[in-house]
Amino acid sequence: MAQQLDELRRERERLAAAANAAENQLTMERAAQKQLSTQLKSLETENIRLKEDLAFFERLLPVDPKAAGVAIRGITAELLSPTQLQYRLLVMQGGKVTGSFEGNLRLTVSVIQNGRAQVLNFPEGKSSDINNFKLGFRHYQRLEGSLTLPAGAVARSLQATVLEKGQVRAQQSLNL
Repeated sequence: MAQQLDELRRERERLAAAANAAENQLTMERAAQKQLSTQLKSLETENIRLKEDLAFFERLLPVDPKAAGVAIRGITAELLSPTQLQYRLLVMQGGKVTGSFEGNLRLTVSVIQNGRAQVLNFPEGKSSDINNFKLGFRHYQRLEGSLTLPAGAVARSLQATVLEKGQVRAQQSLNL
């Protein structure tokens, strides 16, 4: 009887050790699966960012390399909050570039506020951020920033205008 009891104890200890080993293996596999899941999400996010960058750089390629002048390419905008509009655009000089372009960017946002259509211009007259809208480049300049809209205004469209000495050189609109 004592021998049988010792044998059963050894069997229980062996089975408990096997159960502990299996539980440890399962815990490690769950941790590895969680790590792989996190890594997959990170790679998917990076893939999306790389696709956006590729699309952006594809827009860098001139439509007609012989076309001279300044052009606006790749304009995008999105609302970060009801009062913050983030924009991104590229201004390019095409054709045979002989010198640097110096000018200004003007952004015009069409909004509906209190049931009425309004137009907001950026930079505003004597705004302190007028330097953020200055252009100076040889081949291209990438611009991005955010515009503060009045509370209750619903943005409908964004128009970007490139000016050189007060003259319109390029213009592009985007419906929001």
